[in-house]
This record gives sequence, structure tokens and C-alpha cells, in this order.
Amino acid sequence: MPLADEEWRLIREEVRPGPVNMALDEVAARTAAEDDLRTLRVYRWEPSTLSLGYHQDAATIDWEFPEREGITVTRRPTGGGAIYHDQWGDVSYSVVAPADELPGDLLESYEILCEPLFDALERLGVDAGFAAEEEPAIHQPACYLRALHPAHDVVAGDGRKLSGNAQYRRRDAVVQHGSLTVERATERHLACFAAPDTTPAEFDARVTSVRDQVDVDRETVVTTLEAALADWADAEEGAWTNGELAAARDLASEKYERESWVRDGEDPT
Repeated sequence: MPLADEEWRLIREEVRPGPVNMALDEVAARTAAEDDLRTLRVYRWEPSTLSLGYHQDAATIDWEFPEREGITVTRRPTGGGAIYHDQWGDVSYSVVAPADELPGDLLESYEILCEPLFDALERLGVDAGFAAEEEPAIHQPACYLRALHPAHDVVAGDGRKLSGNAQYRRRDAVVQHGSLTVERATERHLACFAAPDTTPAEFDARVTSVRDQVDVDRETVVTTLEAALADWADAEEGAWTNGELAAARDLASEKYERESWVRDGEDPT
């Protein structure tokens, strides 16, 4: 892969609040564009976080449930529906590279940037691939219950959704981030939405998890994904600079924690 000829760093799984996780993706985009350093990262959300899609209507969320349960709510710069990221049941990753190093065609870039995800799933013994055909939506506001799309929805061999992935461009860089369900939290996921009219059985008929497919623990999933990402890009283990961390904290405070962004999607920056 030509991208492996460039300079990449792998930031192993970190535990951070949702707004900081989203801010770090944006900061990594700036680093890729300005400093010619590409980033692979694996991360966990703590507290558990509900990330809204960029165009999400705030009225589709039951705001009392996250507040009562201590679930952070933020908004992603990417489209799609909201995702409940359980602090134990979800493993997330990001790939960040200069935009001119990737195809302009969205489908082509998805195929390239999902390669390490599929490699990790294969190493774990999970039969997975892009959805073979479109499936109708069950509950449009929820990412995992929206219509399945062959371009970017990753499903297990039984056809149930396993991972959601999305891309955006910022500061002349491409950011792809994804959520991999290691263990389902069906009731909590559904409870984040206002009157979803979806039963837990319907959710579980559409959504699966790594642990549904194979008998592995969360740590194994994380280390396998990290290894697949590193091998894909021939990446060296790295870390954020102090400047990047400071910038991410500021951006989280100024944008990703702000009511105007979370509720209304208005970018204050």
C-alpha cells in the first residue's frame, strides 16, 4: 500500500471523554496537513457517550436518559445517526491522513481505509465484510438501525451490523473514524432515543457484536486492532504532543462540549 511509505504513528487505546475524542480527531487532521504526520488511533469513551451525527435532529434524542445515567452527549463532524458508545462494549478507531494521498472517490477511500479493520476481524476469526446489499431502515435516527449501505456498513457473516464507519475532510486531511461493537448494550442504546418504536429483539436482529461471533475478551479485540492498524501502515508507536493535547482540550471546550454544537450543530469555532 503506498500509504505505508509515509510516516505514521500508532496511538494505542486511550480512555478519554467523548468531546476530547472528537477534538483529537480534528487536531490529528491539522497535524497531518501541516506536519506531514499521519495518525492511527484506538480509543475508548469514558464516560459512555452518545455521539450524534452531524445533521442529527436534537428532538430525536431522549435527553433525560443520558443526563440521568451519566452518559456524555457530543456531536460528530460526520453524518449518519447517533451511536451509543458504551465504555466497555465499544472499541473505536480513527485513521487520519493528508487528503491528497487518498482517492477523491468516497467508495474507493472507504475500501482502502477499512482494510485494517477487516484484517483485525479476520485475525479474530470473525467473518465480516461490507454489506452485500441495502437493507431498509428500522429507526432512522440511530446509526446502527439506519438503512444498511454496502459502501461503508460492516456486517458479520450473518448479515448483522458490526461496525459503523464515516469520513470527513478537515484542514486538507481525511479523517475516517469507526465504532466496533464488542458487546451489545441494547437497552441502553435504545433508551437514548425519543420514542424509538423499536424493540430490543428488533435491534438484536439487526446488530451483532464481536463477542456474539467469537469467544474473545475486549483486551484481545483492542490489541488485535492495534496490530492490524500498525501492520497496514508500517506505523511506529507514538503519542500526542503536549501542543496537540492542549489544542484538543481547548477545542473540546470551545466546540464539542458547547450546547450550540451538541444541540443545534452550530460550529462556534
